[in-house]
Amino acid sequence: MKSSPLLLLLFFVCAACAQQKKTNDIRIQEDPKNYTTELIVPDLQIPWGMVWLPDGSMLITEKRGELIHFKDGKKTMISNVPEVYNRNQGGLLDIELHPQYEENGWIYITYSSKEGTEKGGNTALIRAKLENNQLTLIEKLYKGSPNTTRGHHFGSRIEFDNEGYLYFSIGDRGNRDVNPQDITKDGGKIYRLHDDGKIPKDNPFIDKQDAKKAIYSYGHRNPQGMALHPNGTIWVHEHGPRGGDEINPIKKGANYGWPIITYGINYSGTSITDITQKEGMEQPFYYWIPSIAPSGMDFVTSNTYPGWKGDILAGSLVFQYLELVELTDNKVTGRKKLLDGMGRVRNVRQGPDGFIYVAIENKGIVKIIPK
Repeated sequence: MKSSPLLLLLFFVCAACAQQKKTNDIRIQEDPKNYTTELIVPDLQIPWGMVWLPDGSMLITEKRGELIHFKDGKKTMISNVPEVYNRNQGGLLDIELHPQYEENGWIYITYSSKEGTEKGGNTALIRAKLENNQLTLIEKLYKGSPNTTRGHHFGSRIEFDNEGYLYFSIGDRGNRDVNPQDITKDGGKIYRLHDDGKIPKDNPFIDKQDAKKAIYSYGHRNPQGMALHPNGTIWVHEHGPRGGDEINPIKKGANYGWPIITYGINYSGTSITDITQKEGMEQPFYYWIPSIAPSGMDFVTSNTYPGWKGDILAGSLVFQYLELVELTDNKVTGRKKLLDGMGRVRNVRQGPDGFIYVAIENKGIVKIIPK
């Protein structure tokens, strides 16, 4: 007997609901409020990236395309910033300094770029120097292709490891059925380069025909958090669909499964896949159900916060808090809300002074001060 379309729909919805209930089963605890906050940089719209110069001043990216130098309470707009494809999730994205910035002056930026023959944009990585409040000596190090007018899943974060390799992320650009699992295509990847944009000879796909040689790992959806673990490894978190946001340590050549395996479902409630595990694909270190929509990530290494040291901080866009993911013996053992209700957290970084700074949409950058 043939099943009716309605019965088939109900079957898939029920299967999706069952999948949605699978979770790491660690309930989030309420905000301990064992800290105060101070608004350090006010009146920002969507502050995406932030970094500190050696004199203690800050460089801040606004998604709409502005690069701000904040010093002594004053904002100065940096000129000669590349034009961004400012659509939906695209714009001026992350910013990072070279580990030897004081010697070489290189600044690294990711943004959604229109460069190319196709309409739309894709994520690009540049480096430049800052002189007299303008970017100079701009060098393009990588540009994802092709452009697309889809307005989501650009990534993007930047991080250096302790050996001086440069990592950055590009999301799947909304083309989940093609980009993430195909190493001949950009999108849904973590990339690794030398600081000048050259491709390391030991990258995992350097000898694969037609592969994008800069790829370090693949099978990602939209990584908007990246941080250097105290042990020297690169970790990321990424947006799942409805459920299935993930935290992962990044392994050379590893496949993180999207969209073949996932703990999430479609936004409509239907199933994406009926499997959450497959040989040759990494299981997440941790995943969130429901999704918190994570953006920005850092490890707490400062002695300023003794109870948080060694834990992960991740911003939540959808629930508007900062989450403390507690780690014990390299396992997630607890979750705490911080800054609950303060706004959509776009980024979090530990500053050179040991304090934690949080970028919040339509507010600014807030400093967390323990009581």
